Amino acid sequence: MRIDAYTHFIPRKFFVEVIERGGHADIGKRVREIPSIYDVNVRLKVVDKFKDYAQILSYPMPPLEIMTQNPAQVEEYAKIVNDGFAEMCARHPDHFPGWVAQAPLAAPDAGARECARAIKNGALGVQIYTNIAGKPLDDPYFEPFFETMNKLGKPVWMHPARGANFPDYLSEKKSKYEIWWTFGWSYETAAAMARLVFSRVIDKHPKLKIITHHFAGIVPMLEGRIGPGWDQLGARTSDEDLRVVLKSLKKRPLKYFKENFYADTAVFGGVPATHCGLAFFPNDRIVFASDCPFDPEKGTMYIRETLKILDGIDMPKAKRTAIMSGNLEKITGKKLT
Repeated sequence: MRIDAYTHFIPRKFFVEVIERGGHADIGKRVREIPSIYDVNVRLKVVDKFKDYAQILSYPMPPLEIMTQNPAQVEEYAKIVNDGFAEMCARHPDHFPGWVAQAPLAAPDAGARECARAIKNGALGVQIYTNIAGKPLDDPYFEPFFETMNKLGKPVWMHPARGANFPDYLSEKKSKYEIWWTFGWSYETAAAMARLVFSRVIDKHPKLKIITHHFAGIVPMLEGRIGPGWDQLGARTSDEDLRVVLKSLKKRPLKYFKENFYADTAVFGGVPATHCGLAFFPNDRIVFASDCPFDPEKGTMYIRETLKILDGIDMPKAKRTAIMSGNLEKITGKKLT
């Protein structure tokens, strides 16, 4: 059985009451063009196209934290999304054996209360973004969230978030040509991982399980910079002594990236990226995912191409089974197949 660990859907109530009523103009336009992201009947047909295949559902974009300035409203939005997922998965357990709760990190308690409620209600874990309305994840405001997730021992799906308002150059006001998405999201993922490492959030919360999207972005191909390069942290900085930070860590920077994060295989059908990710991460740190339904065929292409790539790689049966379902079951603590 192949369990797709990272696919996106918008529960009907949230779509109708928030997105359709102008909750976010850009995403409203985008999702209306992808019926399989909000119409359960269309989505069921997508899943049925593949043998021995099922999906874990999570919310897509935009981050709830940028849809309203009201922290209480962010929490309410999350409840609508999470309850919608719980209901949908209960109705279609063979197609959707699990769901990921949306964490409202702008809530007054950094989402801790809603995350705990959702997990008690059946969520496999929770999803966050690489920044929260522009704030880095190592901001002290989010400490209640990490403390809660460390205590619960449930995984955190980390999705990149970066918009055109992140300019490519200091002389400009916005990113051009969707560079903010194509390259920006991959950088954003790596930057968030680094902040969690060097701020010692990982050291402080050793039971954190963070699943990075898109094979951790640019991380696998930059092993040399993360390894020998960051072994010299502080050598390039004159206004502060970063050697103190390096000495404060419990292990070498590279080891955190390999040993304290998980990664999924959703790289949009990229063959070199898949091989690079498989070479970088230990096998027990990899989960199969497609990023359905964000592809030109509105649901099936990324699933098909990702499976084609993985099926074409010669690997022991036990290793393949672990990637396809076993690792996710171990991470979540739930039998999904």
